[in-house]
Amino acid sequence: MTDVATSESDTDVILGDLGVLLLECGTSVTDVRGTLEQVSRRALPDSPVEFAILPEMVMVSRPGAASSTTTVIGKGAALTFRQSAKASRLVRDLESGAQPLAAAPARITAIRATPRRMPGLQSLIGCGLLAGALATLFRCPWWAIVLALFVGLLVGGLTLLMMRVRAAAAVAPFVSAFVSTILVGTAANTLDLGPVPLFAVCAPIAILVPGALITNALLELTSTDIVTGASRLMYGLIMLAFMAAGVYAGATLTGMHIDSASAALVGDAVQLTNDHGGWQALPPLWVAWIAVVILAIGIGLAFGSGFRLTLVCVVVMTGTYAVLALLSPLMGNVVATGVAGALLFVAARVLERVTLAVPATVSFQPAFLLLVPGTIGLVSLASFDPQAVTTALMMFLSLSIGTKVGALLADLARITRSTVFLRWVKPARMGEL
Repeated sequence: MTDVATSESDTDVILGDLGVLLLECGTSVTDVRGTLEQVSRRALPDSPVEFAILPEMVMVSRPGAASSTTTVIGKGAALTFRQSAKASRLVRDLESGAQPLAAAPARITAIRATPRRMPGLQSLIGCGLLAGALATLFRCPWWAIVLALFVGLLVGGLTLLMMRVRAAAAVAPFVSAFVSTILVGTAANTLDLGPVPLFAVCAPIAILVPGALITNALLELTSTDIVTGASRLMYGLIMLAFMAAGVYAGATLTGMHIDSASAALVGDAVQLTNDHGGWQALPPLWVAWIAVVILAIGIGLAFGSGFRLTLVCVVVMTGTYAVLALLSPLMGNVVATGVAGALLFVAARVLERVTLAVPATVSFQPAFLLLVPGTIGLVSLASFDPQAVTTALMMFLSLSIGTKVGALLADLARITRSTVFLRWVKPARMGEL
């Protein structure tokens, strides 16, 4: 009896640690629970296990057992995209039975210990490329693109320094947004550049926008994970509020004026025109395609993707931009965002199923910067425009509905081995045996 109890306890710890690893990859609690249920069915077919998932904690319990619930708390640090890919391969091996559950701790330890070359320098360069590429993608004037690139580098360095101190990390969104706006506003005033485009202000701090966090929160709320969804949503909104306060404070001190005619969405950027020349001119529309590639490279450097995953990111983001640029004029920005979210989610699941080494979180989340749910929220808060706030809310809902529809389509097409699908096929297979 003692050996059995010890074995069950060790198994529960392994399952909890696996769940925490997936949370650190940025996986929603709904997907983490589904994955753990699949793994436990494979490893423990005759021993039912139940899971309770919180944003940084996994609880494992056995119905009817006298033993206490096993609780595993997260390490706190988010994993790189490369580590997330290795975690995805581990999960697939456990689900298929190619690897026993007892071997998982060694692989989990190896995943967390995966080295990354010059992480500070990569993140710094990635922030600069991301800022400049976003300003180009949303067709800011050339002066704003160059300014966003340099401010992005400075803000990236400041953010890296602040994140090393727990107390400073809490106010990093406000400080980064404030410093970025001060720099942009001062440069615009000194050089007499006139009204500043929205993404000249938002692009340098876009890497801090919690777009994926807020979208995951909405997905969890629609999946009845109320506690985790509400807590993530509240944290994301607080971060957005801090960033909006920093933008507002910086704009007030510098007297900066936002150009109301500048683009806030991909569909708007495609239709922009102006008659200016030189540094005031807008980049040609074809340059946006190059900007998407540079944006993907910047994300790869900032989040530690590695060469192969960066190529995947380039393909996914190029496809996402193509869908948005094509559908936005036909359907409107709100509907196009939902459709793009659904198509992207299905494509991410297909890629995950085919390669086993590209988790959906890695291929899906970078495109949030193009679907820009978080950036739209920041823009609407910073501009204090009621219409912009309403648009942001509709974009959030559209993206969430589109993603849920994409998840349903992926399940019905048997692209993913969902929990529901397993419940359908398991009795049939048992009958065949």
